Amino acid sequence: MANPQQKLQAAPTPFSLDDDDLYRRWRDQKLEDYPRGLGDLLVEIKDPRTLTESEHDALLARCRKANMALYASKTGADPDPEIPLSMGRRFGLQDLNKNWLADETGLTSLTVRSEGIRQQYIPYTNRAINWHTDGYYNTAAKQIHALNLHVVQQAATGGENALMDHEIAYILLRDKNPDYIRALMGPKVMTIPARIDEGGAEARQEEPGPVFSITPSGDLHMRYTIRVNNVMWTDDALGQEALAYLRDLLNSDSPYIYRGRLESGMGLVSNNVLHDRAAFTDDATHKRHYYRARYFDRLAGTGVADCYDL
Repeated sequence: MANPQQKLQAAPTPFSLDDDDLYRRWRDQKLEDYPRGLGDLLVEIKDPRTLTESEHDALLARCRKANMALYASKTGADPDPEIPLSMGRRFGLQDLNKNWLADETGLTSLTVRSEGIRQQYIPYTNRAINWHTDGYYNTAAKQIHALNLHVVQQAATGGENALMDHEIAYILLRDKNPDYIRALMGPKVMTIPARIDEGGAEARQEEPGPVFSITPSGDLHMRYTIRVNNVMWTDDALGQEALAYLRDLLNSDSPYIYRGRLESGMGLVSNNVLHDRAAFTDDATHKRHYYRARYFDRLAGTGVADCYDL
């Protein structure tokens, strides 16, 4: 795989290490009036299936600034899959990742499973999930660029999420040491081992790749998991230093990390930002159920070229 830093871009990008002036202009605009908490990301709406222009514009404005927005709708515990599917279409998302454990709709129902293959995977348990971006184990050609969540039912206790804009992580790393970014753009800084199925066959090939990369549109993509099991990290000294700094950042009380618990009818619209999940406990009337929608495209109108005067 070629180093993303060496690819020709369709337009100048602030994420190139070759143009510090462009980066600083973008950085200043990015950080100006940046949201200070979850409340700044939240928009109250009636029904995602019939999103109004003003509701859409309010959500889009937040996504253009922070790569994410939260909504609180009046759908409550309605399990209609058209709720998250309609939201995706409204933001121009077309290329849904219908992964092998997804529902027939292409959505994934994240709820505790006590039988079948799903019980072997952490998202289908009540255990905590540490910091990551979705689809970090996908092939380079099938990276996830947008991630939406919709809450049908929240757990009895727990299940909070933390969120962080991956562009902010980039800024904090680059401002600390630009060479951290160069190291994390290395073509083999993070490798996901091959997945072997129950029959001993290779169900997914080994996937090496960068943490940060630049898309042909000049936008930033992040592929990351903080986990130490089932992932092989570079042994390069600078890469290890950059990863340690990123881990410390994500485990800090940074004002750029938003923490909270979504309730029934609420959801997230995002360009696959960094996120985690706390452990939770279900009871007879509160069985946690989230719909997850992963897309190979990003939210329409949220690219660097759309949002910044550079």
